[in-house]
Amino acid sequence: MTGMAEQGGGFRSGFVTLVGRPNAGKSTLINAIVGKKIAITSNTPQTTRHRFRAVLDTAAFQLVLVDTPGIHKPIDALGEELNHSAVKALESVDVVALLIDVSKPFGTGDVWVADLVKNSRAKKVLVISKADLAQPGQIEAQIERATQKLIFDDVVVLSALDGVNIDAFVSTVTAYLPPGPRWFPQGTSTDQPLEVVIAEFIREKILTHTFDEVPHAVGVALEELEYDPKKNLYSAYATIYVERDSQKGIIIGKGGEKIKTIGTLARQDLAHFLAARVYLDLRVKVRKAWRKDANQIRRFGYGEGA
Repeated sequence: MTGMAEQGGGFRSGFVTLVGRPNAGKSTLINAIVGKKIAITSNTPQTTRHRFRAVLDTAAFQLVLVDTPGIHKPIDALGEELNHSAVKALESVDVVALLIDVSKPFGTGDVWVADLVKNSRAKKVLVISKADLAQPGQIEAQIERATQKLIFDDVVVLSALDGVNIDAFVSTVTAYLPPGPRWFPQGTSTDQPLEVVIAEFIREKILTHTFDEVPHAVGVALEELEYDPKKNLYSAYATIYVERDSQKGIIIGKGGEKIKTIGTLARQDLAHFLAARVYLDLRVKVRKAWRKDANQIRRFGYGEGA
Protein backbone atom coordinates (compact mmCIF):
# COMPACT_ATOMS: atom_id res chain seq x y z
CA MET A 1 0.00 0.00 0.00
CA THR A 2 1.15 3.55 -0.67
CA GLY A 3 0.66 6.39 1.70
CA MET A 4 -1.61 9.43 1.57
CA ALA A 5 1.19 11.53 0.08
CA GLU A 6 1.03 9.50 -3.12
CA GLN A 7 -2.74 9.69 -3.22
CA GLY A 8 -2.60 13.45 -2.72
CA GLY A 9 -0.20 13.72 -5.64
CA GLY A 10 -2.90 12.56 -8.03
CA PHE A 11 -2.08 8.85 -8.15
CA ARG A 12 -5.04 6.85 -9.40
CA SER A 13 -5.87 3.21 -8.89
CA GLY A 14 -8.82 0.94 -9.41
CA PHE A 15 -10.40 -2.11 -10.95
CA VAL A 16 -11.63 -2.65 -14.50
CA THR A 17 -13.61 -5.79 -15.32
CA LEU A 18 -13.60 -7.14 -18.87
CA VAL A 19 -16.79 -8.99 -19.82
CA GLY A 20 -18.22 -10.42 -23.01
CA ARG A 21 -19.25 -13.55 -24.82
CA PRO A 22 -16.73 -16.40 -25.13
CA ASN A 23 -13.83 -15.56 -27.45
CA ALA A 24 -14.56 -11.83 -27.49
CA GLY A 25 -10.83 -11.16 -26.99
CA LYS A 26 -10.63 -10.39 -23.27
CA SER A 27 -7.55 -12.47 -22.49
CA THR A 28 -5.70 -11.32 -25.61
CA LEU A 29 -6.36 -7.70 -24.60
CA ILE A 30 -5.05 -8.28 -21.08
CA ASN A 31 -1.84 -9.83 -22.43
CA ALA A 32 -1.38 -6.87 -24.78
CA ILE A 33 -1.87 -4.33 -21.98
CA VAL A 34 0.45 -6.02 -19.50
CA GLY A 35 3.03 -6.70 -22.20
CA LYS A 36 3.47 -10.41 -21.57
CA LYS A 37 1.49 -13.61 -21.59
CA ILE A 38 -0.51 -14.00 -18.40
CA ALA A 39 -3.87 -15.23 -19.65
CA ILE A 40 -4.15 -18.27 -21.89
CA THR A 41 -5.88 -17.88 -25.25
CA SER A 42 -7.44 -20.18 -27.85
CA ASN A 43 -10.43 -20.33 -30.18
CA THR A 44 -12.21 -22.76 -27.84
CA PRO A 45 -15.16 -21.50 -25.77
CA GLN A 46 -14.52 -21.64 -22.00
CA THR A 47 -10.79 -21.11 -22.50
CA THR A 48 -10.86 -18.79 -19.48
CA ARG A 49 -12.07 -20.70 -16.43
CA HIS A 50 -10.56 -18.52 -13.71
CA ARG A 51 -11.48 -15.01 -12.65
CA PHE A 52 -8.14 -13.37 -12.02
CA ARG A 53 -6.49 -9.96 -11.92
CA ALA A 54 -3.68 -8.56 -14.03
CA VAL A 55 -1.84 -5.41 -13.00
CA LEU A 56 -0.45 -2.51 -15.01
CA ASP A 57 1.60 -0.27 -12.73
CA THR A 58 3.04 3.14 -13.65
CA ALA A 59 4.20 6.25 -11.80
CA ALA A 60 0.76 7.81 -12.32
CA PHE A 61 -1.66 4.91 -11.81
CA GLN A 62 -2.18 1.26 -11.00
CA LEU A 63 -4.73 -0.37 -13.28
CA VAL A 64 -6.09 -3.71 -12.09
CA LEU A 65 -7.74 -5.65 -14.90
CA VAL A 66 -10.18 -8.42 -14.01
CA ASP A 67 -10.38 -11.17 -16.62
CA THR A 68 -13.55 -13.24 -16.61
CA PRO A 69 -14.89 -16.38 -18.25
CA GLY A 70 -17.03 -15.69 -21.31
CA ILE A 71 -20.69 -15.37 -20.37
CA HIS A 72 -22.77 -17.99 -22.19
CA LYS A 73 -25.82 -20.22 -21.87
CA PRO A 74 -24.61 -22.98 -19.53
CA ILE A 75 -25.18 -26.66 -20.29
CA ASP A 76 -23.52 -28.15 -17.21
CA ALA A 77 -22.31 -27.29 -13.71
CA LEU A 78 -19.02 -26.01 -15.07
CA GLY A 79 -20.80 -23.50 -17.31
CA GLU A 80 -22.98 -22.36 -14.42
CA GLU A 81 -19.94 -21.85 -12.21
CA LEU A 82 -18.11 -19.87 -14.90
CA ASN A 83 -21.11 -17.60 -15.48
CA HIS A 84 -21.44 -17.03 -11.74
CA SER A 85 -17.77 -16.05 -11.58
CA ALA A 86 -18.14 -13.58 -14.44
CA VAL A 87 -21.22 -11.93 -12.93
CA LYS A 88 -19.51 -11.64 -9.54
CA ALA A 89 -16.71 -9.71 -11.25
CA LEU A 90 -19.18 -6.89 -11.99
CA GLU A 91 -19.41 -6.08 -8.30
CA SER A 92 -17.36 -3.34 -6.63
CA VAL A 93 -15.33 -2.28 -9.66
CA ASP A 94 -14.72 1.17 -11.09
CA VAL A 95 -15.17 0.39 -14.78
CA VAL A 96 -16.85 -2.38 -16.76
CA ALA A 97 -15.52 -2.87 -20.29
CA LEU A 98 -17.95 -4.80 -22.51
CA LEU A 99 -16.10 -6.44 -25.41
CA ILE A 100 -17.94 -7.04 -28.67
CA ASP A 101 -16.22 -9.07 -31.38
CA VAL A 102 -16.60 -6.97 -34.53
CA SER A 103 -16.43 -10.04 -36.78
CA LYS A 104 -19.46 -11.78 -35.28
CA PRO A 105 -23.14 -10.74 -35.45
CA PHE A 106 -24.48 -8.85 -32.45
CA GLY A 107 -26.85 -11.50 -31.14
CA THR A 108 -28.90 -12.65 -28.18
CA GLY A 109 -25.73 -13.56 -26.28
CA ASP A 110 -24.47 -9.98 -26.51
CA VAL A 111 -27.88 -8.67 -25.43
CA TRP A 112 -27.81 -10.96 -22.40
CA VAL A 113 -24.37 -9.74 -21.37
CA ALA A 114 -25.39 -6.10 -21.92
CA ASP A 115 -28.40 -6.61 -19.64
CA LEU A 116 -26.08 -7.86 -16.90
CA VAL A 117 -23.75 -4.89 -17.38
CA LYS A 118 -26.67 -2.47 -17.25
CA ASN A 119 -27.17 -3.22 -13.55
CA SER A 120 -23.60 -2.27 -12.65
CA ARG A 121 -22.99 1.11 -11.02
CA ALA A 122 -19.53 1.31 -12.59
CA LYS A 123 -18.57 3.43 -15.58
CA LYS A 124 -19.26 1.54 -18.78
CA VAL A 125 -16.93 1.39 -21.77
CA LEU A 126 -17.86 -0.31 -25.02
CA VAL A 127 -14.89 -2.07 -26.62
CA ILE A 128 -15.18 -3.15 -30.24
CA SER A 129 -12.51 -5.82 -30.43
CA LYS A 130 -10.68 -7.57 -33.29
CA ALA A 131 -10.81 -4.48 -35.49
CA ASP A 132 -8.24 -6.16 -37.75
CA LEU A 133 -11.03 -8.52 -38.89
CA ALA A 134 -13.58 -5.78 -39.61
CA GLN A 135 -15.26 -5.51 -42.99
CA PRO A 136 -16.45 -2.09 -44.25
CA GLY A 137 -19.32 -0.83 -42.09
CA GLN A 138 -19.02 -3.53 -39.42
CA ILE A 139 -17.52 -1.30 -36.73
CA GLU A 140 -20.21 1.36 -37.11
CA ALA A 141 -22.94 -1.28 -37.16
CA GLN A 142 -21.71 -2.95 -33.97
CA ILE A 143 -21.44 0.37 -32.16
CA GLU A 144 -24.97 1.30 -33.23
CA ARG A 145 -26.45 -2.02 -32.06
CA ALA A 146 -24.64 -1.96 -28.71
CA THR A 147 -25.45 1.68 -27.92
CA GLN A 148 -29.11 1.07 -28.71
CA LYS A 149 -29.11 -1.55 -25.98
CA LEU A 150 -27.01 0.22 -23.37
CA ILE A 151 -25.72 3.72 -22.65
CA PHE A 152 -21.92 3.80 -22.51
CA ASP A 153 -19.62 6.42 -21.06
CA ASP A 154 -17.02 5.79 -23.78
CA VAL A 155 -16.29 3.70 -26.86
CA VAL A 156 -12.93 2.25 -27.93
CA VAL A 157 -12.22 0.35 -31.14
CA LEU A 158 -9.08 -1.79 -30.96
CA SER A 159 -7.14 -4.80 -32.13
CA ALA A 160 -5.26 -6.48 -29.32
CA LEU A 161 -3.61 -8.86 -31.77
CA ASP A 162 -2.10 -6.01 -33.80
CA GLY A 163 -1.60 -3.68 -30.83
CA VAL A 164 -3.92 -1.04 -32.30
CA ASN A 165 -5.45 1.44 -29.80
CA ILE A 166 -4.24 -0.45 -26.71
CA ASP A 167 -2.89 2.80 -25.27
CA ALA A 168 -6.21 4.48 -26.06
CA PHE A 169 -8.06 1.84 -24.07
CA VAL A 170 -5.71 2.25 -21.11
CA SER A 171 -6.05 6.06 -21.21
CA THR A 172 -9.83 5.80 -21.42
CA VAL A 173 -10.35 3.50 -18.46
CA THR A 174 -7.69 5.05 -16.21
CA ALA A 175 -9.39 8.43 -16.59
CA TYR A 176 -12.31 6.94 -14.65
CA LEU A 177 -10.19 5.54 -11.81
CA PRO A 178 -10.42 7.34 -8.48
CA PRO A 179 -7.45 8.60 -6.45
CA GLY A 180 -6.16 5.67 -4.43
CA PRO A 181 -3.29 3.49 -3.28
CA ARG A 182 -1.42 0.71 -4.99
CA TRP A 183 -3.51 -2.36 -4.29
CA PHE A 184 -0.68 -4.65 -5.37
CA PRO A 185 3.09 -4.28 -4.80
CA GLN A 186 5.12 -2.84 -7.64
CA GLY A 187 6.35 -5.59 -9.93
CA THR A 188 3.16 -7.64 -9.59
CA SER A 189 1.73 -8.68 -12.95
CA THR A 190 -1.04 -11.04 -11.78
CA ASP A 191 -2.68 -12.35 -8.64
CA GLN A 192 -2.87 -15.87 -10.07
CA PRO A 193 -0.96 -18.35 -7.91
CA LEU A 194 1.99 -19.91 -9.73
CA GLU A 195 0.35 -23.32 -9.47
CA VAL A 196 -2.64 -22.02 -11.43
CA VAL A 197 -0.47 -20.35 -14.07
CA ILE A 198 1.39 -23.61 -14.69
CA ALA A 199 -1.82 -25.66 -14.92
CA GLU A 200 -3.38 -23.13 -17.29
CA PHE A 201 -0.36 -22.98 -19.60
CA ILE A 202 -0.58 -26.76 -19.90
CA ARG A 203 -4.31 -26.63 -20.59
CA GLU A 204 -3.81 -24.02 -23.30
CA LYS A 205 -1.58 -26.36 -25.29
CA ILE A 206 -4.20 -29.09 -25.02
CA LEU A 207 -6.86 -26.68 -26.31
CA THR A 208 -4.79 -25.78 -29.34
CA HIS A 209 -3.70 -29.33 -30.20
CA THR A 210 -6.89 -31.37 -29.72
CA PHE A 211 -10.37 -31.21 -31.21
CA ASP A 212 -14.10 -31.94 -30.87
CA GLU A 213 -15.14 -32.58 -27.27
CA VAL A 214 -11.65 -33.10 -25.84
CA PRO A 215 -10.79 -29.45 -25.00
CA HIS A 216 -14.02 -28.99 -23.03
CA ALA A 217 -13.51 -32.23 -21.10
CA VAL A 218 -10.00 -31.36 -19.89
CA GLY A 219 -9.07 -30.20 -16.41
CA VAL A 220 -5.48 -29.79 -15.19
CA ALA A 221 -4.25 -30.04 -11.61
CA LEU A 222 -0.71 -29.34 -10.46
CA GLU A 223 0.21 -32.08 -7.99
CA GLU A 224 3.70 -30.95 -6.96
CA LEU A 225 6.04 -28.03 -7.61
CA GLU A 226 9.69 -27.77 -6.56
CA TYR A 227 12.26 -25.03 -7.16
CA ASP A 228 16.03 -25.44 -7.05
CA PRO A 229 17.57 -21.96 -6.75
CA LYS A 230 21.10 -23.23 -7.47
CA LYS A 231 19.99 -24.60 -10.84
CA ASN A 232 17.22 -22.01 -11.34
CA LEU A 233 15.02 -25.00 -12.11
CA TYR A 234 11.30 -25.55 -11.51
CA SER A 235 10.13 -29.16 -11.45
CA ALA A 236 6.38 -29.42 -11.99
CA TYR A 237 4.26 -32.58 -11.81
CA ALA A 238 0.75 -32.21 -13.23
CA THR A 239 -2.23 -34.43 -13.94
CA ILE A 240 -4.48 -33.92 -16.94
CA TYR A 241 -8.02 -35.13 -16.25
CA VAL A 242 -10.50 -36.17 -18.95
CA GLU A 243 -13.93 -37.78 -18.84
CA ARG A 244 -13.49 -40.80 -21.12
CA ASP A 245 -10.81 -43.34 -22.01
CA SER A 246 -11.01 -42.30 -25.67
CA GLN A 247 -10.11 -38.72 -24.71
CA LYS A 248 -7.14 -40.00 -22.75
CA GLY A 249 -5.91 -41.79 -25.86
CA ILE A 250 -6.23 -38.65 -27.96
CA ILE A 251 -4.19 -36.55 -25.53
CA ILE A 252 -1.45 -39.16 -25.22
CA GLY A 253 -1.37 -39.71 -28.98
CA LYS A 254 0.29 -42.45 -31.00
CA GLY A 255 3.46 -43.51 -29.24
CA GLY A 256 3.02 -40.63 -26.77
CA GLU A 257 3.73 -38.01 -29.44
CA LYS A 258 0.77 -35.73 -28.63
CA ILE A 259 1.48 -35.40 -24.92
CA LYS A 260 5.15 -34.90 -25.69
CA THR A 261 4.28 -31.96 -27.95
CA ILE A 262 1.92 -30.50 -25.32
CA GLY A 263 4.63 -30.77 -22.66
CA THR A 264 7.34 -29.25 -24.85
CA LEU A 265 5.26 -26.21 -25.83
CA ALA A 266 3.98 -25.64 -22.29
CA ARG A 267 7.51 -25.88 -20.92
CA GLN A 268 8.75 -23.27 -23.39
CA ASP A 269 6.06 -20.77 -22.36
CA LEU A 270 6.66 -21.44 -18.68
CA ALA A 271 10.42 -20.99 -19.03
CA HIS A 272 9.80 -17.58 -20.59
CA PHE A 273 7.22 -16.62 -17.93
CA LEU A 274 9.41 -17.78 -15.02
CA ALA A 275 12.78 -16.78 -16.50
CA ALA A 276 14.00 -20.19 -15.38
CA ARG A 277 14.52 -23.73 -16.57
CA VAL A 278 11.47 -25.98 -16.30
CA TYR A 279 11.04 -29.74 -15.96
CA LEU A 280 7.48 -30.83 -16.64
CA ASP A 281 6.01 -34.26 -15.86
CA LEU A 282 2.52 -34.88 -17.26
CA ARG A 283 0.13 -37.75 -16.48
CA VAL A 284 -3.37 -38.34 -17.87
CA LYS A 285 -6.25 -39.77 -15.81
CA VAL A 286 -9.96 -40.36 -16.42
CA ARG A 287 -12.49 -38.78 -14.05
CA LYS A 288 -15.91 -39.45 -15.51
CA ALA A 289 -18.44 -36.57 -15.79
CA TRP A 290 -16.34 -34.18 -13.70
CA ARG A 291 -17.95 -31.15 -15.38
CA LYS A 292 -21.27 -32.06 -13.74
CA ASP A 293 -19.69 -32.23 -10.28
CA ALA A 294 -19.60 -28.82 -8.61
CA ASN A 295 -17.21 -30.07 -5.93
CA GLN A 296 -14.73 -31.32 -8.52
CA ILE A 297 -14.98 -28.05 -10.46
CA ARG A 298 -14.05 -26.14 -7.35
CA ARG A 299 -11.19 -28.52 -6.60
CA PHE A 300 -9.75 -27.59 -9.99
CA GLY A 301 -10.16 -23.95 -8.95
CA TYR A 302 -12.42 -23.04 -11.86
CA GLY A 303 -14.96 -20.26 -11.53
CA GLU A 304 -14.89 -18.95 -7.98
CA GLY A 305 -12.56 -21.78 -6.98
CA ALA A 306 -12.41 -23.69 -3.75
